Amino acid sequence: MSTAPIMERPPIGRHGRISPAEAQEFAAAKQLLPGGALGGNALAEDVKFVVQRGEGSRFWDVSGNCYIDYVLGSGALVLGHAHPAVQQAVADQAMRGTHFFAYLNEPAVKYAERLRPYIRCGERLRFTTSGSDSTFHAMRLARAFTGKPKVLKFEGAYHGAHDYAQLSTTPKRGSNFPAGIPDTAGIPEVVQNLTLVAPFNDIDAARAIIEANRDELAAVIVEPIQRILSPLPGFLEGIREITAANGVLMIMDEVVTGFRYALGGAQEYFGITPDLATYGKIIGGGLPVGAVAGRADIMDQADPSTKANPGYVYQNGTLQGHPLGCAAGAATLSVLETPGFHDRLFAIGAKLRAGLQEVFDRHGMGVVVFGDGPMWHFLFAEKAPTTYRDILAADGRKLGAFDTELIRQGIFVLPGVRRFVSALHTDDDLQETFAAFDRACRAFKA
Repeated sequence: MSTAPIMERPPIGRHGRISPAEAQEFAAAKQLLPGGALGGNALAEDVKFVVQRGEGSRFWDVSGNCYIDYVLGSGALVLGHAHPAVQQAVADQAMRGTHFFAYLNEPAVKYAERLRPYIRCGERLRFTTSGSDSTFHAMRLARAFTGKPKVLKFEGAYHGAHDYAQLSTTPKRGSNFPAGIPDTAGIPEVVQNLTLVAPFNDIDAARAIIEANRDELAAVIVEPIQRILSPLPGFLEGIREITAANGVLMIMDEVVTGFRYALGGAQEYFGITPDLATYGKIIGGGLPVGAVAGRADIMDQADPSTKANPGYVYQNGTLQGHPLGCAAGAATLSVLETPGFHDRLFAIGAKLRAGLQEVFDRHGMGVVVFGDGPMWHFLFAEKAPTTYRDILAADGRKLGAFDTELIRQGIFVLPGVRRFVSALHTDDDLQETFAAFDRACRAFKA
């Protein structure tokens, strides 16, 4: 990465520049892709862009505008963009072959060997292709193992794009616990009824729902840090105790927290051992790799030698254990194993949050900055939230407008969603970020 002083760098931000080439790509996307988008997120017309390249903590669009990136591939890029070690690992593996279907390949086996000691519950591990894929298969394994049909999740938690997960993820109103609110059209009502919902950080409510439904409840799935909500003391421990006492499995969704909060993820960070854990994002080093890990007796239901048994659980995918993704993940893990890595990552997050709060306070914006470790967010509210309903009560309109202004100023955030730091965010990046937030506050107030 460049060590040039900030003043010698081109300024971050859009500066009103949209090149003919980028305009042409916008037009093509609009004709080819639903809503001109690759997925479920789209930016406002005056701040949308087409990414051309990334390096470290930054990326550039086709028009040459530069952004400091706090989305980082939705958290997958803990080492930033185009990390040399990851690039080299992918290039080396590509020379040996890129795909061998879901049969054993050397990078996958070697990577699994390295991962297993870091996963507290990981007696067995099965690679998948994404975090969403991982949670889907974890739920299936839990249902098969217990013989029970239902899964409990928490209001405001995201566990992927499949039907069993898309209930009360971003509801516009409070859920009528334990019934959930569909986040998308197209989910059959019978499927909706198989997902129960409880309030995050309310252990008494969770206990009541679990105990009342224990005969039908296969598992409780929980994000240990739910999007950006930190667990209250005793909450995760309580879920572990209540599930075990009621014959219900605990699935810890480590798609976001895995390897980010410690080499052992949230299981190490909070000292909790679930029955199953799910992974995505960091585990693939920026490539499409996920995993399900857990107790041997649960995971071995997916042993292909038992296909003739009534208890066999089908779990497969064309790209599982993808050699390029496993090579990228292993290279990322090697960097994460460097002494002091997570201490530095946490220090970057703490410095960023403190600096942003100072900027907001100086402008009298009525904003609270919060988060743990390498994740951060802010709301137009008086205090940090502990439940999804606290987030609903904050001024979301102001947040959306301010986030859009940040993109104009060259700070890329996904409007309304929690943000990340990478190991390659420098002090210069933070100072430029504080300056951009200062400009955004002035523009917003004007």
